[in-house]
Amino acid sequence: MPPEPLALAGLSERLKRDERLLGLDVGTKTIGLALSDVMRRIATPLETIRRTKFSADAARLLDLAGQHGVGGFVIGLPVNLDGSEGPRAQSTRAFARNLAALTGLPMAFWDERLSTAAAERALLEADASRKRRAELIDKMAAAYILQGALDRLNYGLRSEAP
Repeated sequence: MPPEPLALAGLSERLKRDERLLGLDVGTKTIGLALSDVMRRIATPLETIRRTKFSADAARLLDLAGQHGVGGFVIGLPVNLDGSEGPRAQSTRAFARNLAALTGLPMAFWDERLSTAAAERALLEADASRKRRAELIDKMAAAYILQGALDRLNYGLRSEAP
């Protein structure tokens, strides 16, 4: 049985020096990815994976994790505004369970409420075209998710997902 996702503090304790975190915004059609720096202070949008089969998606994720010295994953958990979990959260938890079965890398969930809206607002403020926003939104949302987790780890800001 794959290991359960950790609390954010537990994830941090499992990381070695200079290991990065990979943030994931798991959607039905895409997976947005963001990468932390080695000091785990800043999240940067990395890539958007167009979803196909889980095995192909996971292979790409794990390949990127290996290339970038990733020591763990922060996965955005799409809880409802009232804090309850719906079908999207269940789907994300299933994705994490399946990914955990393929890797020993630890993972934690992060409450991603309004992350896509925040990323969209930032892109609108930057006057990005509709086409450009569509290209960037998922990895920007992943960066927003990862930055929230990094801020919590480093400065005690925001709350984490259950």
